Amino acid sequence: MALLGVPPCANAVSSPQESSAAAAGAWAGVPQILARIRPPKFPPREFVITRFGAKDDGVTDCTQAFADAIEACTAAGGGKVVVPPGTFLTGPIHLKSNVNLHAVKGATVKFFTDPAKYLPLVLTRFEGTEVMNYSPLIYARGQENIAITGEGTFDGQADESNWHGWKGSGADIKTLVQMGEDGVPVSQRIFGPGHKLRPNFVQPSRCHNVLIEGVTFRNSPMWVLHPLYSVNVIVRGVTVVSRGPNTDGCDPESCTDVWIKDCSFSDGDDCIAIKAGRDADGRRVNAPCQNLVIQDCVFKDGHGGVTCGSETAGGIANVFAENCQFDSPNLDMALRFKTGMTRGGYIKNVFIRNCTAKTAKVGIHLTMRYSGTTAGTATPALNHIDIRDCTFEKLLKQPVVVEGFSDTVRITDVTIANCVFQNAPGLSLVTNASRVFVNGGRGSGLAEVAAP
Repeated sequence: MALLGVPPCANAVSSPQESSAAAAGAWAGVPQILARIRPPKFPPREFVITRFGAKDDGVTDCTQAFADAIEACTAAGGGKVVVPPGTFLTGPIHLKSNVNLHAVKGATVKFFTDPAKYLPLVLTRFEGTEVMNYSPLIYARGQENIAITGEGTFDGQADESNWHGWKGSGADIKTLVQMGEDGVPVSQRIFGPGHKLRPNFVQPSRCHNVLIEGVTFRNSPMWVLHPLYSVNVIVRGVTVVSRGPNTDGCDPESCTDVWIKDCSFSDGDDCIAIKAGRDADGRRVNAPCQNLVIQDCVFKDGHGGVTCGSETAGGIANVFAENCQFDSPNLDMALRFKTGMTRGGYIKNVFIRNCTAKTAKVGIHLTMRYSGTTAGTATPALNHIDIRDCTFEKLLKQPVVVEGFSDTVRITDVTIANCVFQNAPGLSLVTNASRVFVNGGRGSGLAEVAAP
């Protein structure tokens, strides 16, 4: 889907002045994106889960009560499925069209950690490869007008004694990726029992009009919010706290028109990671992630704050982030871009402005040599990145890293303008890159930046 009003940035940027003009034209198209992204509306009906047999004791299995309330709500033409104050224990929740799952203040929904509760298997993506696997904790497929709202908490209860103990399941991941490389039909990629591929927390897949607002998510098995193949997605005022491995905060994957605003992320991997499928299987699906707006978010612990990649096979384009705050000594990189030679695809037309990193290890990091992606021939593109008017107050390692793959596979057309870098002990580095401008200089502007 093309973004009306945003220049394609197809031409090389030959000067900071050209970069500034291109960025201004791109930002002028953001109101058009936001005008398309509208929250779903629901009839004023309420279906309180306690009326369907749910108990607020934190012990009773409320899985069927949630399912019955959701079925009654959608059958009536839609409305609000209400979780009242109290603690409710459940297995997977599957949302249906025109249902707003609303957890009021004082409500906590806790999820079983027994994998057997997450059967039957569903079609999902695991780290960018399609697979039949355990159901996400909250799942929807092919639905319209769905929401998760309120001031309550959803707690996956994941820790090292259950889901997080599966983090070493490299053999299963390798097997699945090889199935993607070999073109094994997705219907034959059967995982679940006997395997250790962790489910994500929230996954609306192939949905239209999605709202996630106000609630708190804790202790996820893996990725927390994972909109997949969806259009018109709003994530607003959400708090994510999850310390486990691979617990990315919000990973829109192969989606179009996504608005993430006023959220707080502190997690065990990237805070926001924009994705588009992995390697050969991602190229088979060939679904880009495009037209994303990120505003007024706070990033604490994590590997990257605003991140693009590493799963880039379908392509990532037209990303806008502004007025965000980054502040944690446990944040590896404030702004992160990653891809490699097994991925293919592209990252292009990314515009970031008016952000402040009070504390992080690295300010801006772009690489085409992401770990595990260097031994391939699917050449990706990483170009037309514009970062301006940002302040990096305390960096524990380096200000800027721009790392292309080789002298012939280069990162190109990167502008870092009017940015302030303070208190960084390490040197910046630009290698295997062309037309990189840092604060007005070609590959420099920071005295310590080395550019070939």
